[in-house]
Amino acid sequence: MAKKAKKQQPGGTPATVALAAAGVTYTVHTYDHDPAHPSYGEEAAEAMGVSPERVFKTLVADVDGTPTVAVVPVAGQLDLKALAAAVGGKRAVMADPALAERTTGYVRGGISPLGQRRRLRTVLDDSAPAHHTICVSAGRRGLEVELSPDDLAELTGAVLAPIGRA
Repeated sequence: MAKKAKKQQPGGTPATVALAAAGVTYTVHTYDHDPAHPSYGEEAAEAMGVSPERVFKTLVADVDGTPTVAVVPVAGQLDLKALAAAVGGKRAVMADPALAERTTGYVRGGISPLGQRRRLRTVLDDSAPAHHTICVSAGRRGLEVELSPDDLAELTGAVLAPIGRA
């Protein structure tokens, strides 16, 4: 049986289509991506004029053989031991970038926790609820979406855990 292609809105990404379908409130932010910038997340924060504590990066890790999404502030780093503990695992390592792209359907630097090709187990850093809204990738470089951390957690099935470190 052939799979039906997902219909996207003009200029939309699977992430923005998922948000529209869910009926949650969100804002899309665009900026000109500079390929020479050393950090996708920091570039997004600077370009949007948003505090790096409110801009979250989406990372894919391998926890005991299972691809797992970690969403942490761009101002810090992912604590792999804490990520493993958050999902009841023993060991976490960063996923191979090609595997992360294949599994999520997004390119590195544009991986969104929303609208992934295959829904992955997701952990959102517990600092997120301290903010009224946070920004995450909307599915491509230069495109961010701002939404409430509660909506993000609900739409991704994320658990909250202290997985970020300064």
